[in-house]
Amino acid sequence: MELRVDRERCIGAGMCVLTAPGVFDQDTADGRVVPLDLTPAPEREHAVREATEVCPSGAITIVSGD
Repeated sequence: MELRVDRERCIGAGMCVLTAPGVFDQDTADGRVVPLDLTPAPEREHAVREATEVCPSGAITIVSGD
């Protein structure tokens, strides 16, 4: 699995951090998403997919299912 994160599109809701805290964080300066792992381990796949679905701005995209 490979991720793409669009910080410009992010509105800082923090749903990704709450859903997949080991993969995403929030910038303390602007509240926008900070990717911690753009190729998360398979055991995090469920949480990452959920984070992608609950992101209100659509700033997170799964670009590869591998």
